[in-house]
Amino acid sequence: MLDFTGSVTDREKQDQLLDNMDLERERGITIKSHAIQMEYTYKGEQYILNLIDTPGHVDFSYEVSRSIAACEGALLIVDAAQSIQAQTISNLYLALENDLEIIPVLNKIDLPSANPEEVTDDIVDLLGCDPEDVIPASAKTGLGIEEILEAIIERVPAPKGEPDAPLQALIFDSVYNPFRGVETYFRVLNGEIKKGQKIKFMATDKSYFADEIGTLKLKQQPKTIIKTGDVGYLITGIKDAREVKVGDTVTSTENPCDKPIEGFENVKPMVFAGIYPVDTEDYEELRGAMEKLQLNDASLVFAPESSAALGFGFRCGFLGMLHLEIIQERLEREFDMTVITTVPNVSYHAYTKKNPDEIIIVNNPSDLPDPSKLERVEEPFIKATIITKADFIGPVMSLCIEKRGVITNQTYLTPERVELSFDMPLAEIVFDFYDRLKTVSKGYASFDYSPIGMRPSKLVKVDILINANSVDALSALVHMDNAHTIGKKMCEKLRELIPRQQFDIPIQAAIGAKIISRETIKALRKDVTAKCYGGDISRKRKLLEKQKKGKKRMRQVGNVEIPQQAFMAVLKLND
Repeated sequence: MLDFTGSVTDREKQDQLLDNMDLERERGITIKSHAIQMEYTYKGEQYILNLIDTPGHVDFSYEVSRSIAACEGALLIVDAAQSIQAQTISNLYLALENDLEIIPVLNKIDLPSANPEEVTDDIVDLLGCDPEDVIPASAKTGLGIEEILEAIIERVPAPKGEPDAPLQALIFDSVYNPFRGVETYFRVLNGEIKKGQKIKFMATDKSYFADEIGTLKLKQQPKTIIKTGDVGYLITGIKDAREVKVGDTVTSTENPCDKPIEGFENVKPMVFAGIYPVDTEDYEELRGAMEKLQLNDASLVFAPESSAALGFGFRCGFLGMLHLEIIQERLEREFDMTVITTVPNVSYHAYTKKNPDEIIIVNNPSDLPDPSKLERVEEPFIKATIITKADFIGPVMSLCIEKRGVITNQTYLTPERVELSFDMPLAEIVFDFYDRLKTVSKGYASFDYSPIGMRPSKLVKVDILINANSVDALSALVHMDNAHTIGKKMCEKLRELIPRQQFDIPIQAAIGAKIISRETIKALRKDVTAKCYGGDISRKRKLLEKQKKGKKRMRQVGNVEIPQQAFMAVLKLND
């Protein structure tokens, strides 16, 4: 579309044009939504089209909901070879809830494995539209692009808004530029914004001057005025990342609007993990890096915490395991911060025998009181809703039951699609639930959840001892029934990842004082008897005894370095 409308010159053309992060190019996924403006002449009239390219993966659904809040219509692009994916369905529901005009597009119809008739029927069933409304297209050959642009102009309504009303603009994204401060991306709903005008951010109630405004082409294009319905960027010279909130309303200081725009729903973090700098002195730098990342990724939530093994760091909330991996990689690449991530978990409530009414909030396994003083532990439960194809009911149900889920409802939406409801512990979906759900359903399962409060549960703390020292960053709170399995798997995984030393390293999993599993990393063998050719056995034995003493002393003073992969590997125990 960018090519067809002439928004991109031949020199600027490249694959995955809008995915401008190296990480996106390498993994072949979109992580950040990206706004761009196109101009197109249709029937002699000049139109301006504002496009936002959004991610599809369920871990970045917050990006999608923010983009949807700023749009009037959506292109529902379905791959003719793969048919409708689960995340497409959940994103479609988001778009329908926001009353967007949906234009269905069947892409990749030039592929030999494409099966356009069947997939068109699927789209018709899903949307309830006519088969003629589905536009067949191929981005590779350029087929159908003109029809898509025409459909956007014909079907998507022009932005509604009062050009003469007080300025009211919605912030849907922002990025940090080290030279110019925070760049805010906004959409004007009412009124207009002029260069140099004094404006106010309603959430923080602070005023600034609009030093530069402009529209988002492939590169930013400065303008003197941006009117109702248009999308643009704003540079005010703000250096502090905390002063800009995504979902905030920008208005004029002299003539403010009455009320802020209804922003987006608050983000629900799924997974909590500790992020620590490798060197404790980098703590303040890490805080700055996290604040700048939060600007660009509003679904990241964090608060300071400290650990005995790792020093000062942050407890962060993520939308899923992929989100956690991406944040870690972005900290490394964009801010040069090498970090250590602890085992992800959720918040629990503990009650002691001494004060049975006092709630102790346990965010970190090391906060759990001593088992002998513990009355009970409660963990957060969720109501999980899974929509999948009828063929995958068996595997999906057995996965949920394995994760301690209890089925509460089962409804057939169509003969092909089923909605399953489960009550299950939030902790069980933290690790690998998403990935395994996608695997057992071949990608055809969408998953959503809402919290339903705390319930008592038999939880124990599994500690990992390396060379007889407990490593608090590897301890985890798990259900009693799974403790032995998880302890055994953790020990096996760590044995593979920790490099061998000059001495034997025992790796143990323990519940309290009881050891439930053990693996040993064998010492690197140095052949001290190599110089003895023949001769009496006592000569060899003397050398071996001497070596044994040295190894024993080494083990008492030896420090075992745990590589970063070991902390991450605990998360992927089932791989």
